[in-house]
Amino acid sequence: MTEYGRGPGSEPWHPEDPLYGDGGWGGQQDQQDRQPPYGGQPQRYPEQPSQQQYGDWNDGGQSAYGQEQQYQQYGQQHEQPYDQSYGGQQYGAEGQHQQYGAEGQRGQHQQQYGAEGQQGRHQQQYDGGDWGTGGHPQAPYAADPSDPYAQQAAGYGAEQPDLYGTPDAYPPPEPPGRRRKEPEPPQTDWDPGPDQGEHAFFAGGGEDGTADGTGEGRGRGDRRGRGGKGRKRRNGLACLVVCLVLGGGVAGVGYFGYQFYQERFGEAPDFAGDGNGEQVTITVPKGAGGYQIGQLLKDAGVVKSVDAFVAAQQGNPQGKSLQDGVYTLEKEMSAKSAVELMLSPKSRDNLVIAEGKRNADIYQLIDKRLQVKAGTTAQVARDEWKNLGLPDWALNHKDVKDPLEGFLYPSSYGVAKGQKPEDVLKEMVARATEKYEELGVEKKAGELGLDGPWQLITVASLVQAEGTSHDDFRKMAEVVYNRLKPGNTETNGMLQFDSTYNYIKNQSETDLTLKELRTYDNPYNTYYYKGLPPGPIGNPGEEALKGALDPTHDGWYYFVSTDGKTSKFTKTNADHQKLVDEWKASRND
Repeated sequence: MTEYGRGPGSEPWHPEDPLYGDGGWGGQQDQQDRQPPYGGQPQRYPEQPSQQQYGDWNDGGQSAYGQEQQYQQYGQQHEQPYDQSYGGQQYGAEGQHQQYGAEGQRGQHQQQYGAEGQQGRHQQQYDGGDWGTGGHPQAPYAADPSDPYAQQAAGYGAEQPDLYGTPDAYPPPEPPGRRRKEPEPPQTDWDPGPDQGEHAFFAGGGEDGTADGTGEGRGRGDRRGRGGKGRKRRNGLACLVVCLVLGGGVAGVGYFGYQFYQERFGEAPDFAGDGNGEQVTITVPKGAGGYQIGQLLKDAGVVKSVDAFVAAQQGNPQGKSLQDGVYTLEKEMSAKSAVELMLSPKSRDNLVIAEGKRNADIYQLIDKRLQVKAGTTAQVARDEWKNLGLPDWALNHKDVKDPLEGFLYPSSYGVAKGQKPEDVLKEMVARATEKYEELGVEKKAGELGLDGPWQLITVASLVQAEGTSHDDFRKMAEVVYNRLKPGNTETNGMLQFDSTYNYIKNQSETDLTLKELRTYDNPYNTYYYKGLPPGPIGNPGEEALKGALDPTHDGWYYFVSTDGKTSKFTKTNADHQKLVDEWKASRND
């Protein structure tokens, strides 16, 4: 294929072809010489050296090309529009085969295309890669690797690809003389100029919109000067926007970098001193760790940061011993001062429930701490006891004076003004239930011959009330279990504990007469009724509970305390009476 035409290029004619000996396409070459693409070198065969570049047109040896013929070839030819197709390629204004030459003259072989558009006697055609004469195809020549567009002939009978024959293909190239500049896009008011969209600020142009400030545009002529002042204002605004964006980015990076450094390597913010004198009350819940306590203190304004408090707690040898409860502190304290004050008894303001305390006394303590009217908590207990979290096995027992008795677990509670009584009671019941589950009272009750965990808590309350020390609890528990045994001849099933009579009377007397004890009819009076009272008579602590769960097995039935600090235990009533006489003698002295 030639560079500026649509023909397949020069081909050596087959001897059987009717046009054998013709000068080829447009007379550009003879049988011996093959014309290469435009600008290339002629291709010669060794056995037929070429004497001239262009063959003769006629027998008279007239030169095929003169100035006029060359003008016609590269001028007149390309003034005609292309009409390209394979299988009979056509050139000319009216689709006819154009002849080359000044007068369309014929030589020994008639030229295929002429200036007047006459058709030659023979038309060169491709038909499936073979010559239309039906000749046998010859072996193809190897394609020239230096020919990127495969312009040279592929050989006899070879089908050549049409690189421009599809609808989506690019049009064929034109010769240099016919090439026209690409149309320029319309200039608009916002056109940034010759830098093709890049702002002139970055292109380095002058104030007049040109590249060097001379007023001469690059390929746009005098249109470059239009709108120069507007572009100057836009350039300044763009520069300002760029500066603001860059400045904001630098500031943002610096801020986050500072925050990252402070969090990783800087010291935590902290106040200085022991506070500003303004007191606040902080309630630390059970199980709270350093970070949770620090957050509570920060929210109340006591410390400046959680990290400062945690660091101070970890730096104090006793910091891990901080407990739940109510603390009275001051605002704006250093973390170190806050930790030291919380470890001191001066800051503690918890409600402490002692072991064995009865519910009636606990209700009064809660009223005072909450600064509410006396009897408020007791009334809530009577009205809401089913909604305070008691386990199922603690509900609906007959003749129980207070269903919450035994479930206000002895411990330290953070109770402060502003809290509701029901919230305080719920916390105490939850603490007791948790402890009972931990000790396994439901499982152990049956092993001890009791009807359930409710009776086990009742035994523990009796042990707590009658024992004088922790050493007494296991022996005291055995006394209870031995007296409850059916058929025992020592007490005949009677417990006869003064503590049960005092509970129902809401007193703590020691000088009680037998007549008084044995004549008072009440289910809680163990001098009057056999077996256990209807329910607990106080709130047993952990040691009393453990004593009730693991009693001794020494055969104890009786006990007496001669000094109020220790108890003496005996197995027979005779031995017990001797201890009673000794106690009476000591009181008369």
